[in-house]
Amino acid sequence: METNIKDLSIEEKIGQMIIVGLDTTEPYARLKKLVTEHKVGGILLYRKNYKTYEEMIKLINHIKELNSNNKVPILICIDQEGGRVNRMPKEFLNLPSANTLSNYKNEELIKNSAKITAEMLSSTGINLNFAPVLDIKRFSNNHAIGDRAFSDDIEQIKKDTTIIIKELQNKDIIPVVKHFPGHGLTESDTHFKIPVIKKKMKDIENEDMKPFEEAIKKGADTILISHMKIKEVDSKNPVSISRKFICKYLRKKYRYNGVILTDDMRMKSMRLRYGEYKAIQRAFQAGNDIIVFKNIINDKIYEKILKDIKMHKIKESRINKSVTRILKMKEKYKITDKKIDIDNNLIKRINHQIKNLPI
Repeated sequence: METNIKDLSIEEKIGQMIIVGLDTTEPYARLKKLVTEHKVGGILLYRKNYKTYEEMIKLINHIKELNSNNKVPILICIDQEGGRVNRMPKEFLNLPSANTLSNYKNEELIKNSAKITAEMLSSTGINLNFAPVLDIKRFSNNHAIGDRAFSDDIEQIKKDTTIIIKELQNKDIIPVVKHFPGHGLTESDTHFKIPVIKKKMKDIENEDMKPFEEAIKKGADTILISHMKIKEVDSKNPVSISRKFICKYLRKKYRYNGVILTDDMRMKSMRLRYGEYKAIQRAFQAGNDIIVFKNIINDKIYEKILKDIKMHKIKESRINKSVTRILKMKEKYKITDKKIDIDNNLIKRINHQIKNLPI
């Protein structure tokens, strides 16, 4: 892939900065418009989009085919953590939760589990995974994060997630570390409420941000930023729409120049507090590279974003920085629109590997 940003129109640039989730049982309904007209940079898949492995491959190949005439290959994205966050068809056995795996204190187990996930995703045409979770486990297993977090021990989190990042990268799967600066800071669920974190920033840096700092040092290319307010830094805005937080902490303090994605901008907490369009506008202005929507983006909002740029409410120079990062990331991970063949032995092979894990 050798796309030059100069070859892209403003519409194509905005498209690259959007990942849309197909949170529907009828995923084909609006794909053509999303991919061929809006030219979105990525599609996020859910388990409700398909019932079988073959249906999944058919959908992914359809997306790739629709995008094949566009200038930039498309991201096929998924949340595949294992445990209760499992988006693969039911024919595949599920891996245990992050916390269950981490409790064995066995690096080979973590490595082999990560290899299985990487092979499963790579073989089905998925090239971006919203995992691993870098949050500290502070609450019960049924908490919004709970057993999705590896451990309550920072060093253990760093060890486990470094292995997972590397194994995904080995298969050209983009790992998205989340939820910066650490969802373990709050018992609230950011889907429904924007938590206000009163903890001192110095303490956050020495605890919750340590796994992210380690991931950046070890080459994490993509970070998901959450919808929580850090009162000491920005008492008005959650970090996902706080330019001060994104620039001060991610870009400057940690010298991070990778891709920053928002958590889902259509979460109830954000829509009710800011209004859907205003939240999205501010996410662009704050310096996020990719805006994520669990549900299909409203056409009117898309048109408003374009209007904002043309009226200089959102600077095109800022957009260019983000799109440059996205293009570099896609090139690094060899993202293509090449279709995926059905592998008749894949399910059997993956399930055999899972059954033989020493757990």
